Parts: sequence; structure tokens; C-alpha cells
Amino acid sequence: MNTATRQNKKRRSESWRKILIILGALFLLLAVSGWLGLRMMVAAQDVTRLDRPLPAETILFDENGHEAVTISLNEIEPITFDQIPKTMIDAIIAVEDRRFYEHRGTDIWGIGRALLQNVTSGRTVQGGSTITQQLAKNVFLSHERSWSRKWNEALLAKKIEERYSKDEIITMYLNQIYFGEGAWGIKRAAEVYYGKPVEQLTPAESALLAGLVKAPSVLSPYKRPEQAVERRNVVLSLMRDQGLIEQEAYDLALQESPKLRESKPDRAEAIHFPYYTDQVIREAVNLYGLTENDVLHGGLRIYTTLNPDMQKAAEQLFQEDALFPESMGDQLIQAGTVLVDPRNGGIKALVGGRGKQPFRGFNRAVQLKRQPGSTMKPIAVYTPALENEFKPDSRIIDEPVRFGSYEPNNVDHTFHGNVSLYEALIHSYNIPAVKLLNEIGIDQGMDASSRFGIPLKAEDRTLGLALGGTNTGVSPLQMAEAYGAFANDGIRMDSHAIVRIESADGTVLASRQEEQGNRVTTSENARMMSAMLQGVVESGSGKAAAIEGRDVAGKTGTTQMPGVSGYGAMDNWFVGYTPQLVGAVWLGYDNPDESNYLTSSSYAAAAVFKELMSNALHGQPSIPFPVVKGMNTRKDQNEEDSERKGNKEKNRKKEKEEKKRNKEKEDERHNKERGRDRDDEEDDEDDEDND
Repeated sequence: MNTATRQNKKRRSESWRKILIILGALFLLLAVSGWLGLRMMVAAQDVTRLDRPLPAETILFDENGHEAVTISLNEIEPITFDQIPKTMIDAIIAVEDRRFYEHRGTDIWGIGRALLQNVTSGRTVQGGSTITQQLAKNVFLSHERSWSRKWNEALLAKKIEERYSKDEIITMYLNQIYFGEGAWGIKRAAEVYYGKPVEQLTPAESALLAGLVKAPSVLSPYKRPEQAVERRNVVLSLMRDQGLIEQEAYDLALQESPKLRESKPDRAEAIHFPYYTDQVIREAVNLYGLTENDVLHGGLRIYTTLNPDMQKAAEQLFQEDALFPESMGDQLIQAGTVLVDPRNGGIKALVGGRGKQPFRGFNRAVQLKRQPGSTMKPIAVYTPALENEFKPDSRIIDEPVRFGSYEPNNVDHTFHGNVSLYEALIHSYNIPAVKLLNEIGIDQGMDASSRFGIPLKAEDRTLGLALGGTNTGVSPLQMAEAYGAFANDGIRMDSHAIVRIESADGTVLASRQEEQGNRVTTSENARMMSAMLQGVVESGSGKAAAIEGRDVAGKTGTTQMPGVSGYGAMDNWFVGYTPQLVGAVWLGYDNPDESNYLTSSSYAAAAVFKELMSNALHGQPSIPFPVVKGMNTRKDQNEEDSERKGNKEKNRKKEKEEKKRNKEKEDERHNKERGRDRDDEEDDEDDEDND
């Protein structure tokens, strides 16, 4: 290498060194400026607001941007540090912040240890934020997921630690944290769950309450007692490992069965549209990473797809006992329903139960998992059949059949011979559906179900799928979303209630992206299915769902109650739609048994659907379904039925006339024979006279 080359290389190296130094200096300047800015912002924050813990109201807006719901179930009844049992403080520290009395607001070692423990245990056992950081976040910060917010949280935690003692911080934390079931603060939680003063909590009860903080809805002992006890035992184990509870007390606490308050306070009246609000909270947690505490406590502004008129109509309908079958046994016949716009998936209304329900109680519109019965036929059988070049007028024999040990039967226990696919669907014949699924292949039915958003498992791969035989079951929301694809020309839109979430200061925390939807079948097949399902309502098993002046398509569904004589069902469904709205209705008992099952007709859900949709669509235009050429319409079916009846009548008349003619011939023959006998007798008499 010559001298000139070495000099050029050296100059380039020096140039790069200068550039890197300049960039480093700029980066350092920006970092310091940012840090100073954050420090100034945090320094300006008045942490004495902690002395007056008032959770901010979260507001839900409807589809038109008007305020619809104010979440303000947050009366706080503060207590002093001396009133809180030591076991309660030990439990919350063990599970949320084991080095609480050692750190000064943040705990780097704790973050690393929590990460390691969560990874090795395969689930979230400990969190990384300290109790002080959680307090700072809940009171002062928006709930965006960003490094800047985490940095603010850490700085605020440090400032809180500088002003307040550890005992004051843990007291403020326990006074304002959300424990689920409408219980803000430890005093309210002790009353709601155990009906006792907080001072009387046992170690086991303290551990259960401490375990609720991370996910109060999911771990509620009223809803999921087994999971709540499992979480309690984790907390007790942490307390033992950290030396906060003796082995003997630990063993006794493990053996203690939760003695919950028999009738917890009903908080549903305190909030408008409780079931819809429940779904909004569920989406915020599951789709956007917020916690239940964030929503209930965070002063958020949540924009939704709610139609308040439809929601009011649905809630009022569920209060009309005369519309529902009479309950038997010791349970109330329950129901769940949902209304969805098939064009964008927006949930317009949602009701998850009848009778008094606690806020954040069991929501049958979305949490229910029951077999869908014959409402699965259009999804798992007839749509894939159309995709395999079957037509509505294709023929299939309804006859006794057996597939190994499986022998399907029709509900009416009769066989209908040579029927069209259209006839088999509108009258909900079971045997043709099973035979058809067997012919196209179970995998085709499994694939179609998956496309329509119905989750299936390997064990669902049976011919029983044709009749809704699934192990997991479905919810009304899942069925409404699936049928929405028929109404939307074969495109399934993900159902949703949330459009956008903002903090109180207008910062957008989450926003739903516009979607094109998922095409699950061709528009031709979707329209053909809609035409066939119109027949169900117009002249088939779903006539109870017909709405005068509107095109309605849909399907009935029933699951039989085993071991009962006569009609008995565990579940009764109707899922249907107009071009602009999809509705799903489920009826049944929460715990069906030999004393609690449906004994009325299979049309009960269809009747509820009719009233639901009629009220929801009141004042809205009647939109017809697209005309499908070559489709066996109601008129065609009626003509076919009339022709079949006419032929039967002609055959009966012909047979009658034939019998009449045969009788006349027989009588004539007999008369002739009697005439010949008389002639013979007269001849004999003449012979005697001659003799």
C-alpha cells in the first residue's frame, strides 16, 4: 500500500470518528433534554392528590359520538393502616412487590426476578411494577404502552416515596385498588366477598383477595371458584417462601374452603347498559392490553358501535316474562342475545341474561359455550355442499341410515323419502344433513366452520358436526358473526364493540383499524344460502321468526335433553338476519338437568328473535335480499307442495274410483250368478211339474 492510499484511509477514518462523536453528543443531548423535561414534568406533578383518591369516571360513547354510559362504580371507603390485618399486607406484598420495604419506588432486581419466575412457571405469577409504581400509574398517568410512560411511572414512584412513608403508600394502594364485583378498596372487598369487616379477614381470605388484583374479573371466586382458589394457593406459597407465614398456618390456610357471602350486593342498577359495558371492558382487556382496573378506574373515553335505541329495546324485551317459556324446577330460564351489523361487524346491542344480574357477572351473549344444534347446518353442511356443485334442487334420500355406531334420526321420527336440499334445510331434516356431510367429506365441514369463525377441535371431526355436535360449543356472538357472512355477500367481519380508546386528555391509546373482512365463500353461494334460509322463515321450521313486510333469513337449532320422555331440550337457538342486521338468540338453563330443561316447542327462540328484530328495526327501511335466479323460492316450493298434494289427491280419487268400479263389477257378477241360480231353480220346478 503506497503512502497516498494510507493517508486517504486515515482521513476517512478520522472523518467517521468525528461524525460518530457528533452523533453521540447529539444523542446524549437529546437524552439529557428528555430526561430533564420528564423530571420537570414530574416535579410539577402534585402527588398530594393521593391524599384524596377519587377514581376518574370512564365514559362510553355510542355510534353517534354521544355519551351513553358513565362507569362510576368507584365509591372508596378508606381505612387506616392499623385496621388492615398484617396477613393482608403480607399477602399483597408477597404477590405484587416482595421488596416493597427495601426499594425506593422502583425495583430492578424485582423486575428481573419476576421475569425469570414467570418464564419458568409458564404463567404470570409476579408482576414487574412495584406497588408504588402501580399507585402512580393508576392515579396520575394515561394507560398507553410506551417506554416514556414507564419512565414517568418510575420518576413519579420515586417522588411518592420521598413524600410518603411505606405504611402510608401500602394503605393508599389497598384503599383504592379494584378487587372486582364492584369492590373498590379493601374495606369494600371484605364486605362484598365475605360479608365481614376487613379486620376479621383470615390468612386464606387475605391471600384470595390479594390474588384478585391482577385479574379481578377472570379470577372472581363467584365466577371461577377453582381458578380463584388456585391463585390463592399461589399467593400462600409465595408468603411461605418469603417467610411471611409459618408452615402450620400455611397448611391450615390451604385446607380452608372459601366461605363467600351468599348474596353479594347487586351493583347492576348503578350502571347503564351493564352487559354491553361488560363486553367493552372485555375487548379493552383482550384486544388492547388494558387491565380491568384501567377501564374502571382510568378516566378513559371509549368510542363504541352501540346503538342505544336497539340496546334499550333488547333490555326491555328481556324483562317481558310472558315472551319466554315458563321456568320449571328451581332455575330461571336464561337467555342471551346480540345484534350485529354484518357490513362492518359492529355490535349494536347485547344482553347476557334475564333477571337481576351483577355487574361483570356471567354474560351469556359472549361467554356462553353451548352446542348450536341445527344452526350449524348452513355453515358446516349446506355452504360446503354448494361449494362442491350441489344445488338447492339436488336430491337426497331421507331414509334410515347408520354410519358405524352412529344412527341419526329426524326430530319427527319419520322418513321423507326423496327430498331436495332446499326441502331438507327448511324443514330441518337431520338424516339428509348427515348424509350430505358424509358425501362431501367431514374435512369440508371442518374447513367451512373454521372459515366462518367457529372454533373446532380434532375431536369435533365427526358426522355429528352436521347437527351441531361440538365439544367446545359456541356463543350467540360467534353465531351472529358467522351468519353475518351470509348477509354480507360471503365476507365475515370480526365483531367488535370498541372503535377507539382515548385518555382523559385526548391521547389516543388504541384505535381499531379498518378491515376488509375475511371472504369465507363466494357471493353467489352466500346469496343462495340467504335464499334458502329465507325459505326456513317463510315456509319451514322458522316461521315463528317471520316479520311482516321484511325479508328475513335464519335457522332454528335445538339440542336434545338426554334421558327425558317426549319433547325435552337443553338449548334452543335462532340465528337470523335481514340485509342490515344479524341477530342471535339462545334460550336454556345455566345448569340443565332432569328437573330443569326446556319443555316448550322448538320455536321459542324464534319468537323472541321476531320481537327483538321488529323492535330493533322499527323505523328503518325494509331492504330486500338480492334475487337469486334458478332458486327454489317460496312460491316454487308452495307450487311444488301444491302439486305434490294435488297428485296425492288425484291418486286417492283415482284409487277410490277404481275401487268403486271394481265393486260395481263384482256386484254385477254376483247378480248375474244369482240370476242364473234362479233360472236353474225355475227349470227344475218346470221339470217337476212335467213329471
